[in-house]
Amino acid sequence: MGIIRDNGVVYKDVNDVDLGPNYDEIYLHADVKAPRMAGMIARLFVWILEMKLIGSVLLYFLKKNNRIQKLVSYGVMEDSPLYAPLHPYEDVTEEELKNLDHGLSPAEQAQQAVNCLPSSDTILQDSYFSFRRWTILDYSRAYQSRKITPLVVAERLISAVVQSSSPGKDMSFFISYDAQDILRQATESTLRYQRGKPISVLDGVPIAVKDEIDCMPYPTTGGSKWLHKARPCTEDACCVQRLRSCGAMLMGKTNMHELGAGTSGINPHYGTARNPYDPKRIAGGSSSGSAAVVCAGLCPAALGVDGGGSVRMPAALCGVIGLKPSFGRIPHSGVLPLNWTVGMVGVLAGTVEDSLIVYAAISGSTEPPQLTTPKLCLPILKPSNMPSIRLAKSNEWFNDCSDDIRACCLRALSGLHKVYGWETVEVTVPDIEVMRLAHYVTIGSECTASIAHHLEKGGRSKSGLDVRVALSIYGSFDSRDYLNAQRIRNRQMRFHEKIFSMADVIVSPMVGVTAYEIKDDAKKTGELDYVNGAALIRYSIAGNFLGLPAVTVPVGYDTLGLPIGIQFIGKPWSEAKLIQIAYAMEALCKADYKKPQVFYDLLTKS
Repeated sequence: MGIIRDNGVVYKDVNDVDLGPNYDEIYLHADVKAPRMAGMIARLFVWILEMKLIGSVLLYFLKKNNRIQKLVSYGVMEDSPLYAPLHPYEDVTEEELKNLDHGLSPAEQAQQAVNCLPSSDTILQDSYFSFRRWTILDYSRAYQSRKITPLVVAERLISAVVQSSSPGKDMSFFISYDAQDILRQATESTLRYQRGKPISVLDGVPIAVKDEIDCMPYPTTGGSKWLHKARPCTEDACCVQRLRSCGAMLMGKTNMHELGAGTSGINPHYGTARNPYDPKRIAGGSSSGSAAVVCAGLCPAALGVDGGGSVRMPAALCGVIGLKPSFGRIPHSGVLPLNWTVGMVGVLAGTVEDSLIVYAAISGSTEPPQLTTPKLCLPILKPSNMPSIRLAKSNEWFNDCSDDIRACCLRALSGLHKVYGWETVEVTVPDIEVMRLAHYVTIGSECTASIAHHLEKGGRSKSGLDVRVALSIYGSFDSRDYLNAQRIRNRQMRFHEKIFSMADVIVSPMVGVTAYEIKDDAKKTGELDYVNGAALIRYSIAGNFLGLPAVTVPVGYDTLGLPIGIQFIGKPWSEAKLIQIAYAMEALCKADYKKPQVFYDLLTKS
């Protein structure tokens, strides 16, 4: 890292930093000293924090105690700022990849993804699995064979959502859904199948949308009680338009952590989306509802937005796939502008195959084609088609998690080596904690700049207590904080380029802890729990801050039966290889997947 001075750290030149396993600097653990707060204590803290004079002094010490000043604000480095994680691209031709031409429709791209899936004679029988979620292809084949119709599925779906929201369950999956709109879409899809003319494999397949993404006829609240009034939703986001053009049954807006400003998914306004594996526990944030509905079987896939692990963290906690593409791969139009350079639309799905289909349908630049966005490549998923892979593993960072998570992820790596012969390369990803803090400064600054004029009109007072604390901290960042954060982004970009010259992907656990319990005092106020928050976000930052693609795959469970996910971080634009790797990982683990406590079967009669 460098030499600590009174005012800040003096960082070494990037070329002088050893990225091998013998890196001589001390690994910095997250030094979070703030106690957990909720209820009346949180109210009192917010009241003090929002007092102008006392609040500004308190904010100064909060920044100092969280190392932001020493590691970011007053850090000394030669690097210039990098304001957006844009990456160059070189066309690659590999036998196991299918390159798609520009100009294909979303439905055509979805079909190309289906063509990349294994043939039915290579798929294991259901009796091999202890538990299996219905896939997009399962829905499509059931509709085409007339075993069931989209309308029947819609009726079962609506019944399940009502049941999940009933007293005693209170799963709080959705912020808004419209039964009549769902039935309308299902009726139209049913007629298309009756005529033998479904639009695509996604026709009639239920898909949920995070309430950070515009989807008609719903308001886009961002999990708040006020933002949709200041920013009305007038049309579908680009990614939603593409799914709708494929005939997908868009089932409503899923719950989320308010303004995406937290990792738990606890929302005092709309209830807390609960983890189907244990409804007393969090689903994770901020795409909590999207992860939970996929986990509970209400849909095979959902859309989320990942600004700091917000797709991948809840996916890991809920035992589903979470895919975050490269920065710029999926158009961001129609998404709340809460974080311009770190937030990206992502996919949560029950299987890797389903993540591939939805990813293919929503990917690609808008017209006219952007020169910075490469052609879409899709992986040909065959069990015998696995390339040789080198996995970069940074030991101290990898091990900075609970014992159960560490042991489970190490077993997964051992399985990859034993079955596929993949090798692990020992590296060091330097300054992980520095990158986390620089990302925090960046996402906070972008969020504040985006909604400042709305906050001045009363939005702050209508927000949850945890969000009000976050907004106060965000608003304390100045130009020095922000510029140095972007200089750290440049440093980390160069570090990761070097690591990717030694390996194909970086591997880590997805989170540092499994899903924790929802405390009663947090339900009405939200909670401030920065210790668990830092543990949850520990492995997420590179994907967002550096714009890298990343995917998490469930690989087992802790001693309480809670899901554990492993993460693979790829080179820019390498989604196809990442999906191949995720598919290989899933193949080793899916026979042992367990059924959640809360689960709805929409295809089989109960």
